[in-house]
Amino acid sequence: MLKCEDLRIEVPLDHFGDTPGTIEVYARIVGTADSDSKPYLLYLQGGPGVEAFRPTVNSPSWLPEALKTHRVVMLDQRGTGLSSPIGWVDGRFVGTGGAQDPEAVAERMSFYRADAIVEDAEAVRRALGVEQWAILGQSFGGFTSLRYLAEHPESLLSARITGGLTRVPQPGADPDPAIAYARTWQIMREKSQKFFAEYPGAADAMKRLHARAVTDGIALPDGTVAAEAHVRSLGLLLGASGGDQQLRFLLEHDIDSAALRHDLQASLPFSARNPLYAAFHETCWASGAKTAWAALRARPAEVADDPLWLSGEHVDPELFRTGPLAVWDDVAQALAERDWPVMWDVEKLRAASVPTAAAVYTHDAFVPRDMSLETAGMLANCEVWETDAYEHNGLAASGGEVLRRLGGLLQGLNAQA
Repeated sequence: MLKCEDLRIEVPLDHFGDTPGTIEVYARIVGTADSDSKPYLLYLQGGPGVEAFRPTVNSPSWLPEALKTHRVVMLDQRGTGLSSPIGWVDGRFVGTGGAQDPEAVAERMSFYRADAIVEDAEAVRRALGVEQWAILGQSFGGFTSLRYLAEHPESLLSARITGGLTRVPQPGADPDPAIAYARTWQIMREKSQKFFAEYPGAADAMKRLHARAVTDGIALPDGTVAAEAHVRSLGLLLGASGGDQQLRFLLEHDIDSAALRHDLQASLPFSARNPLYAAFHETCWASGAKTAWAALRARPAEVADDPLWLSGEHVDPELFRTGPLAVWDDVAQALAERDWPVMWDVEKLRAASVPTAAAVYTHDAFVPRDMSLETAGMLANCEVWETDAYEHNGLAASGGEVLRRLGGLLQGLNAQA
């Protein structure tokens, strides 16, 4: 049986400057009856803009493995879940400190990046009264873990990173996020070709769906309309273990059936429930650069004429012009035009000696293998387990296997926890 405790603390909106205001940050401490003496493991969720799991006895699937050795701290990233969530409710922006003008909302959101999440985590650690804890970062949570390793290594017993070793631009290198997106477009081409070769009927269905989206749009049950970019974004399913079957079954339905329309809406990866995931997504790659719609800039010209070249975590401006995210259009544009400061200090990363174990997925659609291995090479005390057995969601899909593997690597590094 799980033992859960709630923790709510007040933190500055602006950890690094003098912009006034505070927000509330929420964390759930998850353990078992015999957990009180175990060290804490902070879970940093993927995203950005997605709250932590709501745990049950066997969900997420890796939780039972983690609870053998730790108490798990499920932190809702600022702006999500119970941490002063940002959204659009009853015709207005909420969680924005009263800001309604798109420029003002974007300015507010500039305080919600990985650097601030790390400082929030430090405040949670202090509130728990511990000097050190371990961290587990999945995807964007790994990006956040790298910031943690660089800025507060003294607070960390160990780090576990799964599918989250982002590209860290070297001094003098081009920091443009489009460099990473160019690679992920090619990965998605390979995954798309493999999927449609295996399921020719799905290829025909996708062509019909794409054609309808281009000519008329596809009416969704919520009253919005899916455009071409929405249909193409279904490719994100191919980046997860089991997602190919989900896409296959979706495409079995007739385009004019209620099942297709409802399943399409439910399968769209960028939704109004977690608007930061779409509006804020490209900023997670930004380190000393604008995003300027990096995924679109990196998109090969051939994509426009190929309905079977699906996108992954590629945010297209068209997603904000129709569909459930339309109210975020001007906010997303303001964020795309913003200059972002350096997120990861290369020299600090190289100096961090925290024992770190990382899972790198050979065919990861969202965080490319080659860039991950390059970043791992910057860390002084990092062991990598590379596998082609799982996709980007291997932590959740493996039932604890990925976490066990990383635990073994950390034992080899003589990590304390």
